[in-house]
Amino acid sequence: MKKQFLTAIIFLAASAFNSAQAQFKLNSTSLGAGLKAAKAATLSDQDVVAYTKEYVAWSDANNPVAPATSPYAKRLQKLVATLGTYDGMSMNYKVYLVKDVNAFACADGSVRVLAGLMDLMSDQEVLGVIGHEIGHVKHKDSRDAMRTALLTSALKEGASSQGGAAATLSNSQLGDVGQALANASFSRSQESSADGYGYELLKAQQVNPWYMATAFGKLQALSSGAKSSKTSQLFSSHPDTEKRMAVVSERAQKDGFAKPTK
Repeated sequence: MKKQFLTAIIFLAASAFNSAQAQFKLNSTSLGAGLKAAKAATLSDQDVVAYTKEYVAWSDANNPVAPATSPYAKRLQKLVATLGTYDGMSMNYKVYLVKDVNAFACADGSVRVLAGLMDLMSDQEVLGVIGHEIGHVKHKDSRDAMRTALLTSALKEGASSQGGAAATLSNSQLGDVGQALANASFSRSQESSADGYGYELLKAQQVNPWYMATAFGKLQALSSGAKSSKTSQLFSSHPDTEKRMAVVSERAQKDGFAKPTK
């Protein structure tokens, strides 16, 4: 299950700077059945967060989480030392020791950063990615993605019979949620708003927001590299990366910030 989940997590809807458009691909039932359940059931925000906490616990149990003594964990905790509570939200952060370049956030305030992204980016760029992910939580994008995943996968027709009440999910249902999230995407406006949030977070942390643009540049370079991997395929499906880099760069220039020399 770990291998399958790790493949899915690379394409998680809440991945850093993810703007690719995708359709849901469910394992065992049609999308129509999921949509029927979605119309019949109502999941409160509290229910979604409860399911999210269960999902995050499953994710942490099925992925190699960096221990507190790991250089990755120490580096991350240093970066987020003042972000345990941010903008009225309670956040928590962990590193997954996998080589893929990615990060994601969930509706309960959990942010998970993959080691591959930390290897590729500077501290300032990683913080920009984290700010972007927190933006998805603040703007309820992560919550809405989770609600959709639940109603089109794990709960299916069962959501209707349970009346939307939160209940413990099985391993297979949690896997279905991961698959649904893997095939979801945020809209261009959602991604743009999250970019802006990350930009402002960097400013609040007294970090040059140009580093949002340099992070985009590294993702762009990764997508145009010779290697054909799931990671490069992910970023090559983001036609707006260059445009979004330009938007952030122009904003930083107008705000009077100097472009980093390295």
